[in-house]
Amino acid sequence: MTSYTSVPSVPRLVIAAPSSRSGKTTVATGLMAALTERGLAVSPHKVGPDYIDPGYHALASGRVGRNLDAYLCGPELVAPLFAHGARGCDIAVVEGVMGMFDGASGQGELASTAHVAKLLRAPVVLVVDASSQSRSVAALVHGFASWDPEVRIGGVILNKVASDRHEELLRDALESTGVPVLGVLRRAPQVDTPSRHLGLVPVAERQAAALEAVAAMAAQVRAGCDLEALVALARSAGALSGPAWEPPVTATGRREVVAVAGGPAFTFSYAEHAELLTAAGAEVVVFDPLRDEQLPDGTRGLVIGGGFPEMYAAELSANEPLRKAVAELAFGGAPVAAECAGLLYLCRELDGRPMCGVLDATARMDERLTLGYRDAVAVGDSVLAPAGTRMRAHEFHRTVVEPGAGPAPAWGIRSPQPRVEGFVRGGVHASYLHTHWAAEPGVARRFVDRCRAS
Repeated sequence: MTSYTSVPSVPRLVIAAPSSRSGKTTVATGLMAALTERGLAVSPHKVGPDYIDPGYHALASGRVGRNLDAYLCGPELVAPLFAHGARGCDIAVVEGVMGMFDGASGQGELASTAHVAKLLRAPVVLVVDASSQSRSVAALVHGFASWDPEVRIGGVILNKVASDRHEELLRDALESTGVPVLGVLRRAPQVDTPSRHLGLVPVAERQAAALEAVAAMAAQVRAGCDLEALVALARSAGALSGPAWEPPVTATGRREVVAVAGGPAFTFSYAEHAELLTAAGAEVVVFDPLRDEQLPDGTRGLVIGGGFPEMYAAELSANEPLRKAVAELAFGGAPVAAECAGLLYLCRELDGRPMCGVLDATARMDERLTLGYRDAVAVGDSVLAPAGTRMRAHEFHRTVVEPGAGPAPAWGIRSPQPRVEGFVRGGVHASYLHTHWAAEPGVARRFVDRCRAS
Protein backbone atom coordinates (compact mmCIF):
# COMPACT_ATOMS: atom_id res chain seq x y z
CA MET A 1 0.00 0.00 0.00
CA THR A 2 1.39 3.42 -0.97
CA SER A 3 2.19 5.72 1.96
CA TYR A 4 1.97 9.52 2.11
CA THR A 5 3.38 12.34 4.21
CA SER A 6 2.21 15.93 4.41
CA VAL A 7 4.58 18.61 3.06
CA PRO A 8 4.25 22.37 2.44
CA SER A 9 3.43 23.50 -1.08
CA VAL A 10 6.45 24.51 -3.16
CA PRO A 11 6.38 27.52 -5.53
CA ARG A 12 6.23 26.16 -9.07
CA LEU A 13 6.01 26.96 -12.75
CA VAL A 14 5.06 24.88 -15.78
CA ILE A 15 6.97 25.67 -18.98
CA ALA A 16 4.68 24.94 -21.95
CA ALA A 17 4.60 25.71 -25.68
CA PRO A 18 2.15 25.68 -28.58
CA SER A 19 4.09 22.84 -30.23
CA SER A 20 7.21 20.75 -30.03
CA ARG A 21 10.54 22.40 -30.93
CA SER A 22 9.43 25.79 -29.63
CA GLY A 23 12.21 25.94 -27.04
CA LYS A 24 10.71 24.39 -23.89
CA THR A 25 13.83 22.43 -23.02
CA THR A 26 16.10 25.45 -23.51
CA VAL A 27 13.93 27.66 -21.31
CA ALA A 28 13.16 25.08 -18.64
CA THR A 29 16.74 23.82 -18.35
CA GLY A 30 18.22 27.30 -18.52
CA LEU A 31 15.79 28.55 -15.88
CA MET A 32 16.63 25.64 -13.58
CA ALA A 33 20.33 26.41 -13.91
CA ALA A 34 19.93 30.17 -13.54
CA LEU A 35 17.85 29.82 -10.37
CA THR A 36 20.26 27.23 -8.97
CA GLU A 37 23.12 29.69 -9.54
CA ARG A 38 21.20 32.18 -7.39
CA GLY A 39 21.31 29.76 -4.48
CA LEU A 40 17.78 28.37 -4.80
CA ALA A 41 17.12 24.66 -4.37
CA VAL A 42 15.34 23.84 -7.64
CA SER A 43 13.21 20.73 -8.10
CA PRO A 44 13.24 19.62 -11.78
CA HIS A 45 10.29 17.82 -13.37
CA LYS A 46 9.21 16.68 -16.84
CA VAL A 47 5.66 16.04 -18.04
CA GLY A 48 5.26 12.66 -19.75
CA PRO A 49 7.41 9.55 -20.12
CA ASP A 50 10.55 11.21 -21.53
CA TYR A 51 13.79 9.94 -19.95
CA ILE A 52 16.29 12.19 -21.72
CA ASP A 53 15.26 15.74 -20.75
CA PRO A 54 15.41 14.89 -17.01
CA GLY A 55 19.12 14.13 -17.46
CA TYR A 56 19.71 17.73 -18.59
CA HIS A 57 17.47 18.96 -15.78
CA ALA A 58 19.63 17.08 -13.28
CA LEU A 59 22.77 18.74 -14.63
CA ALA A 60 21.12 22.14 -14.35
CA SER A 61 19.74 21.75 -10.83
CA GLY A 62 21.99 19.23 -9.11
CA ARG A 63 18.93 17.17 -8.21
CA VAL A 64 17.47 14.06 -9.84
CA GLY A 65 15.04 14.82 -12.66
CA ARG A 66 11.57 13.36 -12.15
CA ASN A 67 8.66 12.61 -14.47
CA LEU A 68 5.02 13.50 -13.97
CA ASP A 69 2.85 11.27 -16.16
CA ALA A 70 -0.88 11.28 -15.64
CA TYR A 71 -1.32 8.31 -17.98
CA LEU A 72 1.29 5.96 -16.55
CA CYS A 73 0.62 6.80 -12.90
CA GLY A 74 -2.94 8.13 -13.00
CA PRO A 75 -3.99 11.74 -12.36
CA GLU A 76 -4.36 11.06 -8.65
CA LEU A 77 -0.61 10.44 -8.24
CA VAL A 78 0.69 13.51 -10.11
CA ALA A 79 0.51 15.96 -7.19
CA PRO A 80 1.77 13.44 -4.59
CA LEU A 81 4.74 12.45 -6.80
CA PHE A 82 5.49 16.12 -7.42
CA ALA A 83 5.41 16.86 -3.69
CA HIS A 84 7.71 13.89 -3.04
CA GLY A 85 10.30 15.12 -5.53
CA ALA A 86 10.02 18.79 -4.54
CA ARG A 87 10.28 18.23 -0.79
CA GLY A 88 12.70 20.72 0.80
CA CYS A 89 13.10 22.80 -2.37
CA ASP A 90 12.63 26.55 -2.81
CA ILE A 91 11.02 26.33 -6.25
CA ALA A 92 10.05 23.74 -8.87
CA VAL A 93 10.24 24.02 -12.65
CA VAL A 94 8.12 21.60 -14.68
CA GLU A 95 8.92 21.20 -18.38
CA GLY A 96 5.89 20.32 -20.48
CA VAL A 97 5.54 17.86 -23.33
CA MET A 98 4.62 18.45 -27.01
CA GLY A 99 2.04 21.21 -27.50
CA MET A 100 0.35 22.39 -24.30
CA PHE A 101 -2.96 20.64 -24.93
CA ASP A 102 -1.54 17.50 -26.59
CA GLY A 103 -1.97 14.40 -24.43
CA ALA A 104 -2.54 10.68 -24.76
CA SER A 105 -3.96 9.95 -28.22
CA GLY A 106 -7.74 9.76 -28.17
CA GLN A 107 -7.89 10.48 -24.42
CA GLY A 108 -8.74 14.18 -24.43
CA GLU A 109 -6.56 16.23 -22.11
CA LEU A 110 -5.19 13.19 -20.24
CA ALA A 111 -1.41 13.45 -19.65
CA SER A 112 -1.11 16.78 -21.48
CA THR A 113 0.91 19.67 -20.10
CA ALA A 114 -2.33 21.55 -19.48
CA HIS A 115 -3.74 18.60 -17.55
CA VAL A 116 -0.67 18.37 -15.32
CA ALA A 117 -0.64 22.15 -14.77
CA LYS A 118 -4.23 21.92 -13.50
CA LEU A 119 -3.43 18.97 -11.26
CA LEU A 120 -0.53 20.98 -9.78
CA ARG A 121 -2.51 24.24 -9.61
CA ALA A 122 0.54 25.80 -11.25
CA PRO A 123 0.82 28.89 -13.45
CA VAL A 124 2.06 28.33 -16.99
CA VAL A 125 4.73 30.18 -18.92
CA LEU A 126 4.15 29.81 -22.66
CA VAL A 127 7.31 29.59 -24.81
CA VAL A 128 6.56 30.80 -28.33
CA ASP A 129 8.81 30.33 -31.35
CA ALA A 130 8.49 33.82 -32.82
CA SER A 131 10.94 33.28 -35.67
CA SER A 132 8.35 33.55 -38.46
CA GLN A 133 5.72 35.89 -37.08
CA SER A 134 5.09 39.34 -35.64
CA ARG A 135 1.52 40.55 -34.99
CA SER A 136 0.13 37.02 -35.35
CA VAL A 137 1.78 36.12 -32.06
CA ALA A 138 -1.02 37.95 -30.27
CA ALA A 139 -3.69 35.75 -31.82
CA LEU A 140 -1.74 32.62 -30.93
CA VAL A 141 -1.18 33.65 -27.28
CA HIS A 142 -4.77 34.85 -26.89
CA GLY A 143 -6.04 31.52 -28.19
CA PHE A 144 -3.91 29.48 -25.81
CA ALA A 145 -4.73 31.74 -22.85
CA SER A 146 -8.48 31.54 -23.40
CA TRP A 147 -8.89 27.92 -24.58
CA ASP A 148 -9.23 26.40 -21.11
CA PRO A 149 -10.13 28.85 -18.29
CA GLU A 150 -8.77 26.39 -15.72
CA VAL A 151 -5.25 26.80 -17.14
CA ARG A 152 -3.61 30.05 -16.03
CA ILE A 153 -1.02 31.37 -18.46
CA GLY A 154 0.92 33.82 -16.34
CA GLY A 155 3.36 34.98 -18.98
CA VAL A 156 5.04 34.36 -22.29
CA ILE A 157 8.68 33.94 -23.29
CA LEU A 158 9.43 34.77 -26.90
CA ASN A 159 12.07 32.51 -28.43
CA LYS A 160 14.20 32.87 -31.57
CA VAL A 161 13.64 36.61 -31.84
CA ALA A 162 15.70 38.02 -34.71
CA SER A 163 16.36 41.66 -33.74
CA ASP A 164 15.41 44.60 -31.54
CA ARG A 165 12.87 45.68 -34.16
CA HIS A 166 11.35 42.19 -34.23
CA GLU A 167 11.09 42.25 -30.44
CA GLU A 168 9.38 45.66 -30.51
CA LEU A 169 6.74 44.42 -32.97
CA LEU A 170 6.07 41.32 -30.87
CA ARG A 171 5.75 43.26 -27.62
CA ASP A 172 3.41 45.81 -29.20
CA ALA A 173 1.18 43.03 -30.52
CA LEU A 174 1.04 41.22 -27.17
CA GLU A 175 -0.05 44.28 -25.18
CA SER A 176 -3.67 43.65 -26.18
CA THR A 177 -3.65 40.09 -24.80
CA GLY A 178 -3.00 41.02 -21.19
CA VAL A 179 -0.35 38.28 -20.98
CA PRO A 180 2.97 39.78 -19.84
CA VAL A 181 6.20 39.14 -21.69
CA LEU A 182 8.57 37.59 -19.14
CA GLY A 183 11.46 36.95 -21.49
CA VAL A 184 12.87 37.41 -24.98
CA LEU A 185 15.51 35.01 -26.26
CA ARG A 186 17.59 35.67 -29.35
CA ARG A 187 18.55 32.92 -31.75
CA ALA A 188 21.52 31.07 -30.25
CA PRO A 189 22.87 28.02 -32.15
CA GLN A 190 25.34 27.24 -29.35
CA VAL A 191 22.42 26.19 -27.16
CA ASP A 192 21.36 23.48 -29.59
CA THR A 193 21.74 19.91 -28.38
CA PRO A 194 22.23 17.03 -30.85
CA SER A 195 19.38 14.66 -31.59
CA ARG A 196 19.06 11.25 -33.21
CA HIS A 197 16.39 8.61 -33.79
CA LEU A 198 14.72 8.81 -30.34
CA GLY A 199 15.32 12.47 -29.43
CA LEU A 200 18.16 14.31 -27.71
CA VAL A 201 21.43 12.49 -27.13
CA PRO A 202 21.44 11.60 -23.40
CA VAL A 203 23.70 13.41 -20.95
CA ALA A 204 25.59 10.22 -20.09
CA GLU A 205 26.91 10.03 -23.67
CA ARG A 206 28.18 13.63 -23.86
CA GLN A 207 28.83 14.80 -20.31
CA ALA A 208 31.26 17.64 -21.06
CA ALA A 209 29.30 18.92 -24.06
CA ALA A 210 26.06 18.66 -22.10
CA LEU A 211 27.52 20.79 -19.30
CA GLU A 212 28.49 23.42 -21.87
CA ALA A 213 25.01 23.33 -23.38
CA VAL A 214 23.35 23.75 -19.98
CA ALA A 215 25.67 26.67 -19.17
CA ALA A 216 24.74 28.30 -22.49
CA MET A 217 21.03 27.81 -21.77
CA ALA A 218 21.47 29.38 -18.34
CA ALA A 219 23.31 32.36 -19.82
CA GLN A 220 20.59 32.90 -22.40
CA VAL A 221 17.82 32.76 -19.80
CA ARG A 222 19.72 35.09 -17.44
CA ALA A 223 20.22 37.61 -20.21
CA GLY A 224 16.76 37.45 -21.69
CA CYS A 225 14.30 36.63 -18.90
CA ASP A 226 12.95 38.50 -15.90
CA LEU A 227 13.94 36.02 -13.20
CA GLU A 228 12.33 38.02 -10.40
CA ALA A 229 9.01 38.05 -12.24
CA LEU A 230 9.25 34.32 -12.93
CA VAL A 231 9.93 33.55 -9.26
CA ALA A 232 7.03 35.80 -8.22
CA LEU A 233 4.75 33.97 -10.65
CA ALA A 234 5.87 30.61 -9.22
CA ARG A 235 4.99 31.85 -5.72
CA SER A 236 1.45 32.60 -6.89
CA ALA A 237 0.73 28.89 -7.45
CA GLY A 238 -2.32 27.54 -5.64
CA ALA A 239 -1.87 25.51 -2.48
CA LEU A 240 -1.54 21.74 -2.83
CA SER A 241 -3.50 20.22 0.02
CA GLY A 242 -2.71 16.57 -0.71
CA PRO A 243 0.09 14.57 0.90
CA ALA A 244 3.40 13.61 -0.70
CA TRP A 245 3.95 10.13 -2.07
CA GLU A 246 6.37 7.86 -0.24
CA PRO A 247 7.63 4.42 -1.30
CA PRO A 248 6.03 1.92 1.09
CA VAL A 249 8.68 0.48 3.40
CA THR A 250 8.34 -3.31 3.58
CA ALA A 251 11.99 -4.22 4.19
CA THR A 252 12.67 -6.89 6.78
CA GLY A 253 15.86 -8.86 7.42
CA ARG A 254 18.93 -8.67 5.22
CA ARG A 255 19.12 -6.53 2.13
CA GLU A 256 19.45 -8.27 -1.23
CA VAL A 257 21.75 -6.79 -3.87
CA VAL A 258 19.81 -5.72 -6.95
CA ALA A 259 22.12 -4.75 -9.82
CA VAL A 260 20.75 -1.95 -12.03
CA ALA A 261 22.29 -1.39 -15.47
CA GLY A 262 23.52 2.15 -16.08
CA GLY A 263 26.16 3.95 -18.10
CA PRO A 264 25.75 5.43 -21.60
CA ALA A 265 23.91 2.40 -23.04
CA PHE A 266 21.23 2.18 -20.34
CA THR A 267 20.17 5.67 -19.32
CA PHE A 268 16.39 5.29 -19.07
CA SER A 269 15.05 4.89 -15.54
CA TYR A 270 12.50 6.54 -13.29
CA ALA A 271 13.95 7.72 -9.98
CA GLU A 272 11.10 6.14 -8.04
CA HIS A 273 12.08 2.63 -9.17
CA ALA A 274 15.32 2.62 -7.16
CA GLU A 275 13.48 4.19 -4.22
CA LEU A 276 10.81 1.51 -4.33
CA LEU A 277 13.39 -1.27 -4.54
CA THR A 278 15.28 0.19 -1.58
CA ALA A 279 12.10 0.51 0.48
CA ALA A 280 11.28 -3.13 -0.34
CA GLY A 281 14.62 -4.28 1.07
CA ALA A 282 17.06 -4.10 -1.84
CA GLU A 283 20.56 -2.73 -1.89
CA VAL A 284 20.55 -1.05 -5.29
CA VAL A 285 23.97 -1.15 -7.01
CA VAL A 286 24.45 0.50 -10.41
CA PHE A 287 26.89 -1.05 -12.90
CA ASP A 288 27.94 -0.20 -16.46
CA PRO A 289 27.64 -3.05 -19.00
CA LEU A 290 30.09 -1.23 -21.28
CA ARG A 291 32.90 -1.34 -18.72
CA ASP A 292 32.18 -3.77 -15.90
CA GLU A 293 33.10 -7.36 -16.68
CA GLN A 294 31.21 -8.81 -13.72
CA LEU A 295 27.95 -8.13 -11.94
CA PRO A 296 28.21 -6.44 -8.52
CA ASP A 297 29.24 -8.78 -5.71
CA GLY A 298 26.33 -10.64 -4.20
CA THR A 299 23.86 -9.83 -7.00
CA ARG A 300 20.54 -11.60 -6.40
CA GLY A 301 18.44 -9.71 -8.94
CA LEU A 302 19.00 -7.68 -12.11
CA VAL A 303 17.15 -4.69 -13.57
CA ILE A 304 18.04 -3.57 -17.11
CA GLY A 305 16.06 -0.53 -18.18
CA GLY A 306 15.86 1.41 -21.40
CA GLY A 307 18.49 3.23 -23.38
CA PHE A 308 20.45 2.92 -26.60
CA PRO A 309 22.16 -0.49 -26.79
CA GLU A 310 21.89 -0.28 -30.58
CA MET A 311 24.44 2.58 -30.46
CA TYR A 312 26.83 0.42 -28.43
CA ALA A 313 26.21 -3.04 -29.87
CA ALA A 314 29.88 -3.63 -30.65
CA GLU A 315 31.05 -2.64 -27.15
CA LEU A 316 28.31 -4.61 -25.39
CA SER A 317 29.07 -7.65 -27.49
CA ALA A 318 32.80 -7.35 -26.84
CA ASN A 319 32.20 -7.53 -23.07
CA GLU A 320 31.85 -11.29 -23.19
CA PRO A 321 32.55 -11.89 -19.46
CA LEU A 322 29.57 -9.76 -18.45
CA ARG A 323 27.30 -11.29 -21.08
CA LYS A 324 28.12 -14.71 -19.67
CA ALA A 325 27.56 -13.51 -16.10
CA VAL A 326 24.12 -12.13 -17.00
CA ALA A 327 23.17 -15.38 -18.76
CA GLU A 328 24.38 -17.44 -15.82
CA LEU A 329 22.35 -15.35 -13.37
CA ALA A 330 19.22 -15.57 -15.51
CA PHE A 331 19.47 -19.31 -16.21
CA GLY A 332 20.06 -19.85 -12.50
CA GLY A 333 16.54 -18.57 -11.82
CA ALA A 334 17.36 -15.14 -10.36
CA PRO A 335 14.80 -12.40 -11.03
CA VAL A 336 15.64 -10.29 -14.08
CA ALA A 337 13.47 -7.35 -15.20
CA ALA A 338 14.32 -5.94 -18.63
CA GLU A 339 12.60 -3.08 -20.45
CA CYS A 340 13.18 -2.16 -24.11
CA ALA A 341 16.98 -1.78 -24.22
CA GLY A 342 17.21 -4.52 -21.61
CA LEU A 343 15.09 -6.75 -23.84
CA LEU A 344 17.54 -6.24 -26.72
CA TYR A 345 20.51 -6.99 -24.49
CA LEU A 346 19.00 -10.31 -23.41
CA CYS A 347 18.45 -11.48 -27.00
CA ARG A 348 20.80 -13.86 -28.85
CA GLU A 349 22.05 -11.03 -31.02
CA LEU A 350 21.52 -7.35 -31.84
CA ASP A 351 22.19 -6.27 -35.43
CA GLY A 352 24.15 -9.49 -35.93
CA ARG A 353 26.35 -9.08 -32.84
CA PRO A 354 26.13 -11.61 -30.00
CA MET A 355 24.31 -10.46 -26.87
CA CYS A 356 23.50 -12.36 -23.67
CA GLY A 357 21.51 -15.18 -25.28
CA VAL A 358 18.99 -15.38 -22.45
CA LEU A 359 16.06 -15.12 -24.88
CA ASP A 360 15.59 -17.20 -28.00
CA ALA A 361 15.13 -14.09 -30.14
CA THR A 362 17.10 -11.68 -32.33
CA ALA A 363 16.94 -7.87 -32.45
CA ARG A 364 17.71 -5.36 -35.18
CA MET A 365 17.34 -1.67 -35.95
CA ASP A 366 14.28 -0.68 -37.97
CA GLU A 367 13.25 2.45 -39.86
CA ARG A 368 9.76 2.46 -38.34
CA LEU A 369 9.20 4.30 -35.06
CA THR A 370 6.97 2.47 -32.59
CA LEU A 371 5.58 5.03 -30.17
CA GLY A 372 2.63 5.41 -27.84
CA TYR A 373 0.95 4.66 -24.56
CA ARG A 374 -0.25 1.11 -23.98
CA ASP A 375 -2.85 -0.45 -21.72
CA ALA A 376 -1.33 -3.80 -20.72
CA VAL A 377 -2.33 -6.85 -18.70
CA ALA A 378 0.02 -9.51 -17.35
CA VAL A 379 -0.65 -12.69 -19.32
CA GLY A 380 0.80 -14.98 -16.66
CA ASP A 381 2.57 -14.89 -13.33
CA SER A 382 6.05 -13.33 -13.34
CA VAL A 383 8.64 -11.83 -11.01
CA LEU A 384 6.93 -8.45 -11.49
CA ALA A 385 3.23 -9.19 -11.28
CA PRO A 386 0.65 -11.95 -10.94
CA ALA A 387 -1.47 -12.88 -13.95
CA GLY A 388 -4.23 -10.38 -14.63
CA THR A 389 -2.39 -7.35 -13.26
CA ARG A 390 -3.22 -4.29 -15.33
CA MET A 391 -0.60 -1.62 -15.90
CA ARG A 392 -0.32 1.35 -18.16
CA ALA A 393 2.89 1.55 -20.16
CA HIS A 394 4.76 3.44 -22.86
CA GLU A 395 6.48 2.04 -25.94
CA PHE A 396 9.19 3.97 -27.79
CA HIS A 397 11.75 2.33 -30.10
CA ARG A 398 13.09 1.90 -33.63
CA THR A 399 14.05 -1.73 -33.27
CA VAL A 400 12.37 -5.06 -33.92
CA VAL A 401 12.65 -8.26 -31.89
CA GLU A 402 11.81 -11.52 -33.67
CA PRO A 403 9.75 -13.24 -32.45
CA GLY A 404 7.92 -10.44 -30.65
CA ALA A 405 6.69 -12.73 -27.89
CA GLY A 406 7.80 -15.96 -26.31
CA PRO A 407 5.74 -19.08 -25.48
CA ALA A 408 4.89 -17.29 -22.22
CA PRO A 409 4.36 -13.62 -23.18
CA ALA A 410 4.90 -10.79 -20.71
CA TRP A 411 1.92 -8.61 -21.59
CA GLY A 412 -1.32 -8.58 -23.51
CA ILE A 413 -1.98 -5.22 -25.17
CA ARG A 414 -5.47 -4.09 -26.14
CA SER A 415 -4.67 -1.19 -28.48
CA PRO A 416 -3.92 0.03 -31.10
CA GLN A 417 -4.16 -3.64 -32.16
CA PRO A 418 -4.68 -6.50 -29.70
CA ARG A 419 -1.49 -8.52 -29.36
CA VAL A 420 0.78 -10.28 -26.90
CA GLU A 421 4.29 -9.02 -26.31
CA GLY A 422 7.50 -9.83 -24.45
CA PHE A 423 8.92 -12.85 -22.68
CA VAL A 424 8.51 -14.55 -19.31
CA ARG A 425 10.95 -17.38 -18.73
CA GLY A 426 11.84 -18.59 -15.25
CA GLY A 427 12.77 -15.46 -13.33
CA VAL A 428 13.09 -13.33 -16.47
CA HIS A 429 10.52 -10.67 -17.44
CA ALA A 430 11.55 -8.93 -20.67
CA SER A 431 9.42 -6.51 -22.68
CA TYR A 432 9.46 -3.43 -24.88
CA LEU A 433 7.04 -1.69 -22.51
CA HIS A 434 8.24 0.95 -20.06
CA THR A 435 6.16 1.00 -16.87
CA HIS A 436 6.18 3.32 -13.85
CA TRP A 437 6.31 1.24 -10.69
CA ALA A 438 4.88 3.99 -8.49
CA ALA A 439 1.52 3.16 -10.07
CA GLU A 440 1.83 -0.41 -8.77
CA PRO A 441 4.23 -0.47 -5.78
CA GLY A 442 3.71 -4.23 -5.43
CA VAL A 443 5.99 -4.71 -8.45
CA ALA A 444 9.13 -3.75 -6.53
CA ARG A 445 8.09 -5.68 -3.43
CA ARG A 446 7.37 -8.82 -5.46
CA PHE A 447 10.70 -8.51 -7.27
CA VAL A 448 12.72 -8.17 -4.06
CA ASP A 449 10.80 -11.03 -2.45
CA ARG A 450 11.79 -13.21 -5.39
CA CYS A 451 15.42 -12.14 -4.89
CA ARG A 452 15.22 -13.49 -1.33
CA ALA A 453 13.66 -16.73 -2.49
CA SER A 454 16.00 -17.39 -5.44
